[in-house]
Formats: sequence, structure tokens, C-alpha cells
Amino acid sequence: MRTDWLIALPILIPLLACALSAALWGRARAQRVVTFVAAAALLLASAALVAATLEHGVIASQMGDWPAPFGITLVSDLLAAAMVAITALMYAATAVYAQAEDVERREAEGWHPLLAALVFGVCGAFLTGDLFNLYVWFEVMLIAAFGMLVLGGGREQLDAGVKYAVLNLLATTVFLIGVGMLYGLTGTLNLADLARRVPEVGNDGAVGAVAFLLLAGFGAKAAVFPLFFWLPAAYHTAAAPVAAIFAAMLTKVGVYAIIRVFSLVFVGSSEWIPWVLGGVAAATMVTGVLGAAAHWDIRRILSFHIISQIGYMLVGIAIATPLALAGAVLYIVHHIVVKANLFLVAGAMRRTGGSFALAHLGGLWRRDPWLGILFAVPALSLAGLPPLSGFWGKLVVIQSGLEGGAAWLAAVALAVSLLTLYSMLKIWMEAFWKEPPAGEAPPDLGGTTRLLMLGPVVALALVTLTIGLWTEPFAALALAAGEQLAGREAYIAAVLGGGAP
Repeated sequence: MRTDWLIALPILIPLLACALSAALWGRARAQRVVTFVAAAALLLASAALVAATLEHGVIASQMGDWPAPFGITLVSDLLAAAMVAITALMYAATAVYAQAEDVERREAEGWHPLLAALVFGVCGAFLTGDLFNLYVWFEVMLIAAFGMLVLGGGREQLDAGVKYAVLNLLATTVFLIGVGMLYGLTGTLNLADLARRVPEVGNDGAVGAVAFLLLAGFGAKAAVFPLFFWLPAAYHTAAAPVAAIFAAMLTKVGVYAIIRVFSLVFVGSSEWIPWVLGGVAAATMVTGVLGAAAHWDIRRILSFHIISQIGYMLVGIAIATPLALAGAVLYIVHHIVVKANLFLVAGAMRRTGGSFALAHLGGLWRRDPWLGILFAVPALSLAGLPPLSGFWGKLVVIQSGLEGGAAWLAAVALAVSLLTLYSMLKIWMEAFWKEPPAGEAPPDLGGTTRLLMLGPVVALALVTLTIGLWTEPFAALALAAGEQLAGREAYIAAVLGGGAP
């Protein structure tokens, strides 16, 4: 039974949603129906893709029946399938949350087609099997993300949008230069074909230069040290649902690209790669957490923690053992859920307390203890406290560091966890525990607004608790994904062998 057609669904569903919602411009109710139906359909399609990948292994589909490496290839291994599934969950959560506040203005400015376009680009990036199409998907994401950043049209949003677009275009240019050089060396851009041809190039200097350019391009997308400056300059200006899906997905596409290319194409090609990746991972963790510790605005704190947590993911590819790669996969899934949830909770805190600035918040625990509990779940998980999902992700990453001869990376990861806990406790003490500032309190969340805001937050908190308390199936999937990434043979055979299950 052929299952390769399942790979196209996560791309076709948001594409169709984007087209339909754009055609229905000005008809907000119809656009909402399209978005909710598309989100539900993507959840089902991604679940089916994960199940098929678990059953059959790596699945490849050749568009137009052009054989690889000459045509457009879509590939789903366990990492790609898991990323598509978590993207679908983020699509659904942000689509619901966005209906709680300023919905009419946001919809009038193109929220529904832009959200679908972003998901379209993200899913395409996860499933593509060649580097040039990865560049195309990056451009789709960039266009959609710029449109979402400038929703509202304020000076702050426009400034952030321009910074985001310019700096990401520079990163894309570096990436494209690397792609051109790699094609000149190998005559192909198909990832599976590159895995066979790069070791045959014979020019280690040229291969190393290409690897460096791709690492720089992907690293800027992932906001790694020292290329992270665009992220805290942009994310803190966005509305809560926009910031949530950005925090969840955009940097993870960059991390995914690093994992995919450096575990498949450049394996053993340059001795400096693991050392550079390890150094970048440590510097990213430290820089991000220090930035978070220094700020007193919730959105800026959370933005810097995105940077910090990217470092944990890079530890996996720096060590590159099956266990380390599994730790990276498990940590990515955990972080997407937790970080999106924290930005959604931050939006609810602003609605309840009237501000994102900790100096202007206080007494939220007495006003809304449930909001405090819903903040505590992702916050403590981000810090890595047991038995939440972040504990298991960090445990595997640290264990792989110790077993892989990188005890110094494990030590950095532990120290950063303590500073992360400090940042989360700072938010808790300032926003929930201290006395409220003088002045009239904003209205409480109530009725439909409360349901739309806190419903997705509760759902994501339950996912975090499920991963933490029922870890075995998630750990098993991550370990299987790590084995696939470290092995490479199944990916190459699925693409170049021409057979679909």
C-alpha cells in the first residue's frame, strides 16, 4: 500500500486554506471556518504521517514522477513527521487564541491567509528533500512572517518587521551562496544525493567553506550566537498569538536545517564542525539566559530564552551520537510546546494585569490563581524541573554530553538551567506574588474571552504534563528518530532507491 501521498497533505492543506481565506477577504466568519477546518485537517494528516512513518520507515515521494535527484523530492522520516505534527498543534492553538482579542482588526489586515501561508512554508521546509527548495520555503516563511509582524501598522511593528526582514534576507543570501558553491562542487542539491557525493569531492577546503556558509545561514535563522540579535529586536513587538507561533516554529526551522544537513551531508567531512557547533551551543545558551536575566519585560525575557534554549538543541548535533540526536529531537518537541504556551500565557497576563512590564504588574495570583498555575507548568518545564517535559529533554541532552566526552557542555547546560529557573521565578514573584501597583485594575478575563485565551493554554499544558508523566512513547519516538538521523542509510535508500512503501 502506497503511503507517499501522505507527505503532500501537510503542504496542500495550508496552501488551500491560504488561497480560500484570501478569496474570502472581508468575510471574517467564513475565514474562521476555513482556518479551523484546515487546522483540524492538518492535525489528522500529520497524525497519519507520523503513524505511516513509524510503520514503514522513511517515506519519499517524487513530484511528477521525476526520479531523484532530478525532480522535486518530499521526504518524511520520524524527525520531519514529528515536526509537522507539532506544527499542526501550534496552528490549531494560535488559531483559537487569536479569536480572543482584537480579532476584527487582525482579520481585516490578513491574519487568516498569513497564518496559513506561514504554516505552508514551515511544513514545506520540514518535508523538502533538496536544498534549493529549502531556500524557497524559507522565502515563503519570510514573506508570511513579515506580514504577521507588521499587523497593526504601528511604528514599533514596522520597525521590527523591517529589522526581521532585512537581517533574514542577509542570512538567506549567505545560505544561497553556499547552495551555489555546493552545486558547483557536486552537481546536485538533492540531500540524499549530496550525502553520497560530498565525501567524493576531494577538496576539503571547499567543502569546509560551504559547510561554514550553510551553518551561518541556518544559524541566523535559528538565532544562535552571535547571529541572534534580530530576534529580541522583533518578537517583543508582536501580538501574543503571532509571537507564540513565531517562538514555536521559526527558529526551529533553522535548527531543523542544521540537524538535517550536518547529520546527513557533512558527516565526517571537516574535523572543526563538532567543535564549532559545541562552542556555538554553549555561547548561545549562556548569552540567551544572561539576556533573559537582565530584562524586566515578560516578552523580552521569553525572547531571550528562545535563544538560550536553542543551545540545548545544538548540543545534540555537536555530539552527533544516536542518543544525542534523540535528545535534540525530544528537546525540540518539548520546547515548541512550552515556549508557545508561555507567550500565550503572557498575553493573558497582560490582559489581566494591564502590562508586559514586571514593574507594572502584581497581585495576579489573588486575582486569577488558575492563570498562575497555567504559567507555572510551562515555566517550570522550561527550567527543567521534574517530572515535566523539560526535565527529560535536558536529562537526555546532558547524559549524551557526558557519554560523548563533552562534560563541559553538560556543565554549561546545568548552569544555564539554574539561571532559567531564576528568570521564571522573577516573573512569578513580580507578576503574581508581589502587591499590585496602585491604580485601577484592568477587567478580569471573563466569559468567551477567558475560554478562547485559556483553552489553548490548558491544552498545551496538558501536552507538557503528558510528555513529562508518560514519557516512554515520546522517548521511544525520539530514540528511533536519533537512530535514523545517525544511520542515514534509510533516508538515502528511500530517496534514491525510488521505492515508496
